[in-house]
Amino acid sequence: MSAHHLHLGTQLGTQLDTQLDQQLDHLFSALGDTTRRAVLARLCRGPAAVSELAQDFDMALPSFTQHLRVLEDSGLVMSEKNGRVRTYQLAPQALKEAELWLSRQRSDWESRFNQLDEYLNNMKENRDV
Repeated sequence: MSAHHLHLGTQLGTQLDTQLDQQLDHLFSALGDTTRRAVLARLCRGPAAVSELAQDFDMALPSFTQHLRVLEDSGLVMSEKNGRVRTYQLAPQALKEAELWLSRQRSDWESRFNQLDEYLNNMKENRDV
């Protein structure tokens, strides 16, 4: 493989990483709000119209629909409009991507803690000698 192909592959990988980072930023930002997490919890029971979702929240409808827009922009939910009724449902793929990222982080940290544990045990054994 030529250096040019390696550079293009690295460049593409960097672009994909940047896109994933941006998607995760939007996703975690959306999850950072109590109202939006409550909407997601409600949608776990099944799709619901905006009016049904909004009834549990003490806020103006335009403010509430902004929360729905953030959730949809982040990829956590999707909506469909039939006539005058817009219905929302979960879009689980976004959560799967976050779960994959968290799993990688957990694995990295577990490895680091295991290395630290091994290092500290070696230090203790050397001190006891």
